[in-house]
Amino acid sequence: MRLDGNAIGGLLGQLFTAEVTDARGSCHGCGAVGALGAQHLYMHPLAPGAVLRCRSCQSVLLVLVLAHGRIRLALRGMTWLDMGDSAVPAVWPSASRGPVLA
Repeated sequence: MRLDGNAIGGLLGQLFTAEVTDARGSCHGCGAVGALGAQHLYMHPLAPGAVLRCRSCQSVLLVLVLAHGRIRLALRGMTWLDMGDSAVPAVWPSASRGPVLA
């Protein structure tokens, strides 16, 4: 079944309520894997956003900008982001949760 992109809104809303500092990701630059909370954050109180850099190679992992009542999040420096099983909404079937029994 093909739906328009609005259909994912509810699922992403559930996903991003999880504790993201515990989420693990892989750096696109060097391949290092680690928790977001263990990386280096660069920001200034007057700046409109923040830059998260890999603690191994200093590549930019994530850029977050708050401006004009909007939030822009760029994850170009990450190969993947693993939110962990506790972040997976109960409505998503998952092999790690086992089969859904009636």
